[in-house]
Amino acid sequence: MMTAKEKLPKVVAPGTAQSLSSAREAWRLFGIMAEFVEATERLAAIRPAVSIFGSARTPPDSAYYILAERISRLLSDSGFAVVSGGGPGIMEAANKGAYFGKSPSVGLNIQLPMEQASNPYQDISQTFQHFFARKYMFVKFATAYVVLPGGFGTLDELFEALTLVQTAKSRKIPIILVHTPFWSGLVDWFRDRLVGEGMINPEDIDLIQIIDQPEEVVEHIFKFYERRGFAPLPEEHELMLNL
Repeated sequence: MMTAKEKLPKVVAPGTAQSLSSAREAWRLFGIMAEFVEATERLAAIRPAVSIFGSARTPPDSAYYILAERISRLLSDSGFAVVSGGGPGIMEAANKGAYFGKSPSVGLNIQLPMEQASNPYQDISQTFQHFFARKYMFVKFATAYVVLPGGFGTLDELFEALTLVQTAKSRKIPIILVHTPFWSGLVDWFRDRLVGEGMINPEDIDLIQIIDQPEEVVEHIFKFYERRGFAPLPEEHELMLNL
């Protein structure tokens, strides 16, 4: 049986592999903090903004690409900065539409070993090493989420937004899925399984809207805010400080 003294943590000697690893971890924390501070300062003036998500693998001749570019251009000309992941595919389409519109095109790029290469249609380009810092910025500055067809990354961003709004950790914003044929099966599964088996409340389905037409996407966002304005309410501002 171990004595109390034997249970005490051993002191790590300076210069050992363990101490060097701890030092690297500490410096990594400073790097993460720097990402948050730099991005917050650079993006502070972009509101109102809409975050647009979708596949990085969508070619420019795809109907999805063309749809994303059209939505983004309408949003930009309506006064919304457009925020995308800064990469190819639908992210590029979103940035491209905004770049040639009236409002800023913002790319939140991520360093990845494959797939992610920055697109050239960015008025503001911010690069992240950490997914969680990047995801925080998508939520923090978003007036609405517009989600086009995509893979795991797109679903990750969608479920992150739904979770934050559902749990009241973030303010309620429009979460719009674009292209009914792509999304209807997933939303039907939400109703059949998640609501049907009591995993979520029936009203949680109302957090999502499926819209097909670009003009209707913009109209829905304006209608959501017509009685309150786009700026966060005082209680929402306090909420976002604790996001």
